[in-house]
Amino acid sequence: MVKVSIDRNDCISCGNCWTICPEFFEQNPDDTFSQVVGIYRAGGNIAEGEAPQKIEGVVKEAADSCPVQIIHVN
Repeated sequence: MVKVSIDRNDCISCGNCWTICPEFFEQNPDDTFSQVVGIYRAGGNIAEGEAPQKIEGVVKEAADSCPVQIIHVN
């Protein structure tokens, strides 16, 4: 399992992450920024989550596709 965090304040809502990996990322309906889908959130925080091994690769691909590099995978 990998930890993922999103610097939502710097998100530009380009959609790359939720297009590439909709299993983990989604667009927030209120502010349009990226967030972690509910089932993978850490402590209910929309900006932090834990990705299971089965989707780690696509989560990393989505993070790498972010033009402003605000998604951090550790």
